Amino acid sequence: MFRVLWLVAVLDAVVPLDAGMLFPRESSSRELKELNGLWQFRADRSANRNQGFERAWYKSRLAETGPVIDMPVPASFNDITQDPSLRDFIGWVWYEREAVVPSRWITDQGTRVVLRVGSAHYNSVVWVNGQKVMEHTGGHLPFEAEIGSLIRKDPTMTCRITIAVNNTLTLETLPPGTIQHMSDRSKYPDGFFVQNIYFDFFNYAGIHRSVLLYTTPKAYVDDITVVTDFLDNTGLVRYNISVQGAAAATMKVTLMDKDGHCVASSNEASGVLKVVDVKLWWPYLMHENPGYLYSMEVRLMAGDERATYEDVYALPVGIRTVKVTNTQFLINNEPFYFHGVNKHEDSDIRGKGFDWPLIVKDFNLIKWLGANSFRTSHYPYAEEILQMCDRHGIVVIDECPGVGIKDIRSFGNASLAHHLDVMDELVRRDKNHPSVVMWSVANEPAAEMKPAEFYFMTLIKHTKALDPTRPVTYITDSNYARDKGAPYVDVVCVNSYFSWYHDPGHLEVIPIQLNAQFENWYGKYQKPIIQSEYGADAVSGLHSDPPMMFTEEYQNAVLQSYHDVFDQKRKQYVIGELIWNFADFMTAQGITRVVGNKKGIFTRQRQPKAGAFILKKRYWRLANETGRLPPWTKYPVHSDMLLRCPERQRLDPM
Repeated sequence: MFRVLWLVAVLDAVVPLDAGMLFPRESSSRELKELNGLWQFRADRSANRNQGFERAWYKSRLAETGPVIDMPVPASFNDITQDPSLRDFIGWVWYEREAVVPSRWITDQGTRVVLRVGSAHYNSVVWVNGQKVMEHTGGHLPFEAEIGSLIRKDPTMTCRITIAVNNTLTLETLPPGTIQHMSDRSKYPDGFFVQNIYFDFFNYAGIHRSVLLYTTPKAYVDDITVVTDFLDNTGLVRYNISVQGAAAATMKVTLMDKDGHCVASSNEASGVLKVVDVKLWWPYLMHENPGYLYSMEVRLMAGDERATYEDVYALPVGIRTVKVTNTQFLINNEPFYFHGVNKHEDSDIRGKGFDWPLIVKDFNLIKWLGANSFRTSHYPYAEEILQMCDRHGIVVIDECPGVGIKDIRSFGNASLAHHLDVMDELVRRDKNHPSVVMWSVANEPAAEMKPAEFYFMTLIKHTKALDPTRPVTYITDSNYARDKGAPYVDVVCVNSYFSWYHDPGHLEVIPIQLNAQFENWYGKYQKPIIQSEYGADAVSGLHSDPPMMFTEEYQNAVLQSYHDVFDQKRKQYVIGELIWNFADFMTAQGITRVVGNKKGIFTRQRQPKAGAFILKKRYWRLANETGRLPPWTKYPVHSDMLLRCPERQRLDPM
């Protein structure tokens, strides 16, 4: 019988790093080497999926133990081949890559060499030259280990990296799932099982983000925490720097503007930098100069009996504040209205694999829409995406992978402990991004269950303790009167699909039911509300008049009906609207999905449906009403106007 084997008894492990998680950046003291490209790959198709461990595939080249195929990294493995069994494969898959390490990394004993995996779904074990160096549970966050001592054992040996990845989901993973075995041999073949999931997107798997080798000196900057504020025209940057590898060190901290001019400096590991005539970080379309970033350069000097070490790290810093009242969301003490999208890391062929052309295209479309925000539904996105948000002024609700927590067994102590660990990793990774204004700890959990109150009370309080500067929410679709977690959130985020999943085809119910939803939630909790999901499936090119479900006309009608109610309530306590979804995305096969979820206003290939133009007109109108824009934008923007008015392209460049 197939059994899920998460951990293996390999005792010769190098201790993985469990401190700071600064994004790897090159500097005068740091180098990095990408290991992206083609890796050797094999799925473990044995009955128990454990043959790779039983036969120690990691001890020799993968090709020496059986057949291998080429597999690109980063990418999901599911859609790369023509093999349907690999597309739906559940269990361990094995990756291998041989890397050439620069000789100076090996000969210099004062250089640390770190192996970093940006993301692998879901459980991972990593070996270097046959020796286990780390394992990680969780499919959307980075993990790393120092491997210098291993590669220096035999400088003539090629650095062979082996990564085993298992996409099996259990009731204690995030997201959760169950394995169901079918034992009726009159219906199913021997060993048949299925992975049950409780979320509506495909369980893509593999190494989804970059694999890197990077270096630091022996004494190095391990972590930086930045909290910003301002008083009148003076910016305040409170910082704390963590150092590893040195008992004592000196440092120089320099904050520079975009032109490279020093605006503040310090010689202390913690303190407050004061910036005169500060340029604040503003959201896109809320200010003429959105996404302004300073650069904090930390220069560390330390030494021991053998050498002196210098480390340099530069952190982008956006100076801004976030506050919540019972009716408003304030950025820099100005009311901010979320008009944005929900997204997925999802596209043809590459699945959830990181892809720069796709990311740049998506940002062009987001800005073309006039959207100022998105939510990382339903898991943390790549760090490079958040860096783009920082630079472009796109506001982010940063969500952990807590989607589909429906089974009462997923509210147990083991699940909670793992959920807390995930939030630790997420906050540690994303705490310094000015674009991140709120943490979302779950999506549509069964929050009416009795164990949910303690679970979410603990989770939300823990997250607030990790980061007191940002509000915390989770996304609900449950009845307001039975929700156990809502009393502890700062902002109520509500998903609803009136006239779609409820009263399908009846557009006339939307004004009544949506208005009642808002009144009930606000009346109960007196907290600002974001409509965090709404929408309807539309098959591109399918039309009907009068509108029928799945046509573009029906999607338009749903959007317009919701918008009418939003316009009434946003003047009271509704602080945002996020369409579901930005683009069509893949799901598991089923009778309610025709090759994926079609609620996107763009197709999976990023072509607009009619709803995209409805949303664009609305979002630019909202920006003109709520932003602080130059005079030429004080009316709705249309593409033909841009052709006649080039100066406006600064604000609607697409």
